[in-house]
Amino acid sequence: MRKTNWRKLGLGLLSAGAIITLAACGGSKDKKDAATDAKTLQVSVGKDYVEYVNDIKGTFEKENDVKVEVLEKDMFDQMDALQLDGPAGKGPDVTMSPYDRVGQQGSQGNLAEVKLSDDGRYNETDEKQVTIDGKVYGAPAMIEAVVLFYNKDLISEAPTTFADLEAISKDKKYDEDGKNVGFLARWTDFYYTYGLLAGYGGYVFGDDGQDASDVGLGNKGAIEGISYATDWFQNVWPQGMLDVKANENLMLDYFNQGKTAAIIYGPWGASGFKDAGINYGVAKIPTLDNGEAYQTFGGGKAWVVSNFAKDKDVAQKFLDYVTNEENQTKLYEMRNDIPANAQAQEKVKGNDDPIATAVIDQYGVSQPMPNIPEMAEVWAGAENMMFDAGSGNMSPEEASGNAVKTIQEAIEQKY
Repeated sequence: MRKTNWRKLGLGLLSAGAIITLAACGGSKDKKDAATDAKTLQVSVGKDYVEYVNDIKGTFEKENDVKVEVLEKDMFDQMDALQLDGPAGKGPDVTMSPYDRVGQQGSQGNLAEVKLSDDGRYNETDEKQVTIDGKVYGAPAMIEAVVLFYNKDLISEAPTTFADLEAISKDKKYDEDGKNVGFLARWTDFYYTYGLLAGYGGYVFGDDGQDASDVGLGNKGAIEGISYATDWFQNVWPQGMLDVKANENLMLDYFNQGKTAAIIYGPWGASGFKDAGINYGVAKIPTLDNGEAYQTFGGGKAWVVSNFAKDKDVAQKFLDYVTNEENQTKLYEMRNDIPANAQAQEKVKGNDDPIATAVIDQYGVSQPMPNIPEMAEVWAGAENMMFDAGSGNMSPEEASGNAVKTIQEAIEQKY
């Protein structure tokens, strides 16, 4: 799943074809009819997960004397429809959700509380992804994180520190019209920038992302991170890296043309690099100059239970089943999704898959994106903050202070 969807997960609209899609996939038997059959569990997934669920459901059906009915519907459309479909008796029992929608939907009463297996399959970050106000509303299914891609024909080994990247930026072979493109990152986009600011001590919200009254983008650490990025914008990179609409394509063009040694990007970019004939490597993002990790947002998806499910106990058993080691390993084998299950991750690492290994390593130093509704007010303010500082329109202190004020005012008005 592309990153650009992660930060806009609360903006999807209810699909006009939702009822048609449900009818087409579920046959003539709607939710009200199914409710009379206590042996049916309806599981809604996007088209790309239908084959997977159908492949693994047989054992669960036999062990629990239940029929798993797979409904095909876009994950975002399903989450948007849950609030209306559930009370109307048309929604599924189980579906999938992006992590940053779990808290919102759970607090609105659309998701049932669930229990996480205590067999060591999840780490603390996984658990935070699906928890709000101390209540758990989902079982982690897969993980994502942005990583470092590098051109093996230009540099023999992956940079491990930002000092390595700074050295690349001084290499004349990467000069383009007086600027250097040896290392590039979309630091106008807060999704990519957060790891930098967090590594220096900045944060979005206090209390592990749950306290929207405490915005940490103006503290000393955040300003230090903004200042570091500003130096790259003003003294290293071409002007186009400040273009919030075009800098992604600019960065990818440089990398695909073999002019750039390293970029920060998501695993979804790998196929494009392969098509461009780039001999690429992938690794965890290098350590910052202060010795701290680049603490990216960790993303992914969770299995969730509708609060309107007819049999929540069976739904809970399905969550335990679909997230066990065997089925999480199957998820990777069938879809290349990187499982949240720790035991399955060890198997994945043994497959000599550099992308999966890099994502797992980066996720290990990542932070959960705040899953409270107020997070929606952060993106635009943070984007303007990075542009204002990077362009020199404001000092890093002024840009961060202005962003915090804008975010706080938006939150006060809307929440």
